[in-house]
Amino acid sequence: MPGSIIGYDLNERYCQISFYDEELQEPQTVETVTLPENVSFSLENNEAIRSLAKFVEKTLEKFTDIQQIVFTVPRLSVDMGKMLKGIGQRAGIPKSSIYVQDYKESFCNYMLYQPKELWQYEAALFHCDRHEVKAFMLRKLRTGYGKGQTTFITVDEVAQAQMEELSAVYPVLNVDRAREADVQFRQFVQGVFEKKLVSSVFLVGEGFENSWYPQSLKVLCNGRRAFLGNNLYSKGACYTAHRRIVDYKDAPIYLDETKLMDQICLKLRVQGVDKWYPLVSWGKRWYESDSQCEILLENADDIEIHIESLAGNDMKVIEVSLDGLPKRKNYTLRLQVKTLFIDEKRCKISFKDLGFGDFFPATDFYVEQEILLGGSNGQYNSLS
Repeated sequence: MPGSIIGYDLNERYCQISFYDEELQEPQTVETVTLPENVSFSLENNEAIRSLAKFVEKTLEKFTDIQQIVFTVPRLSVDMGKMLKGIGQRAGIPKSSIYVQDYKESFCNYMLYQPKELWQYEAALFHCDRHEVKAFMLRKLRTGYGKGQTTFITVDEVAQAQMEELSAVYPVLNVDRAREADVQFRQFVQGVFEKKLVSSVFLVGEGFENSWYPQSLKVLCNGRRAFLGNNLYSKGACYTAHRRIVDYKDAPIYLDETKLMDQICLKLRVQGVDKWYPLVSWGKRWYESDSQCEILLENADDIEIHIESLAGNDMKVIEVSLDGLPKRKNYTLRLQVKTLFIDEKRCKISFKDLGFGDFFPATDFYVEQEILLGGSNGQYNSLS
């Protein structure tokens, strides 16, 4: 089957798969499969994990030469991410080609590939199952920060409601209960939209499969475009996979409570131009930000590390002494630079002399610097 860029929507009930169609330049949904009874998302049950792994491997058999795969799940934890990455690796996909996200990030990346007028202001997502409706809002956080014109965006869960009537109107429509559910949902929507400029609305989830909400729909479509469908999350995962391959430089950066609010840079010369090279980029998760690279230096006494914080809108400069590093001709000082995170607020950056081929053998020079970060404790909410 064509398509090497894959997006998965995985939840407790089903698995939906989309792949990126290069000719159409958009995702196509392949299938939706109900999970067998022996498959679950239990992180403590090894047998359940093995069953889920076999299930995912089976669904991947139709694809060849997978370049990038993204799993999207309702709620993401560190352990859930590790489990799904391990399952992907077991299926033969390199770790660097696997990414895991939640439904909110999937919605965000789906929207980034839609016409800009659909998210010119805020964009709303309503997710409805048989008992509950949740509202999410995509909004821009800040533009024009720092040295570029970077746009930061997030998705907030802004409201939720338990609606007993929903269980009665799905799957068999009960007219009286449906009318009451419509009244409640209309009030819910009005509360969500109060004092907000909303460009578009998306309705997802099995709860919207019956047309029980005609009055609510009038409010939803009043001055904005509304869309109904159940493959937004798998398509959003597919778009995320595509972004990771294409790596748009000026694309908006998604932030949430799991993402880093700090960027750590070194000043390097690239093709004769001095640039600040990010060792750690904001918008990444700390436990996925360990890295290693090599740099060539001029004959320098120290190296500057810049730490820029979005939360505090400030910059800190740390000078790391290179005392003990041999003196060599320009650009024959070759250093290995490693970034290793200890936790979400601490990382170590180390510099090690690698020598320069047969001309200059490596020495035992090694220095490391621990850097304290602001953490990711929901501070992105202050960027409005």
